[in-house]
Amino acid sequence: MKFSQRRFLFAVTGIATVILIIFFGITPLFEAKREAEEEITMKRSALLKYEQYLRNRKTIEEELGRTVKLYEEAQQKLLSGDTPQLGAANLQEIVKRLSEKKGIGIRSFRMLEPKEMNIYVRIPLHIDLNPVNSMLNLGQFMYDIEHHEKELMISEMDFLVFNPRMPNSIQGSLVISGLMNKTKTKEKGRQG
Repeated sequence: MKFSQRRFLFAVTGIATVILIIFFGITPLFEAKREAEEEITMKRSALLKYEQYLRNRKTIEEELGRTVKLYEEAQQKLLSGDTPQLGAANLQEIVKRLSEKKGIGIRSFRMLEPKEMNIYVRIPLHIDLNPVNSMLNLGQFMYDIEHHEKELMISEMDFLVFNPRMPNSIQGSLVISGLMNKTKTKEKGRQG
């Protein structure tokens, strides 16, 4: 049986048509099916995740409440004021109250350059003390600063004892620092 050229052309055209139908018709259908299955799997996992969030909603809300409470407590420990100058004035008032309470005389206050630290601004205040006669009062004054409800710290201290054998008169200076929120100072700078 001899194939004619015409039959051969029909066979080649038929085979080419079948290949084109498979390539452009059936393969994209299988690809679309695979993509749809992947998308369904992803959406199911997302639904399971959201369902788990809904089941754990109470726990998540409690954790959020605790976090908010901790944040508010931390904010209470910061100096109040919208600018570093107002924060320094607040710090000066706190130190003045504590010194009067312990009978410590302060000769002068001087605000030093504020220093930015991550989300806070450290406000340093240099104070010069009048000669102090009571070592106990000076120690209690420093203790009260370090354990104040605001986040205060003594970052530098320099004392001079006139008679080391009888340290009944001490003169010196302290650098007391407090923290304030950096976001308040940034917001004010943008508005002005």
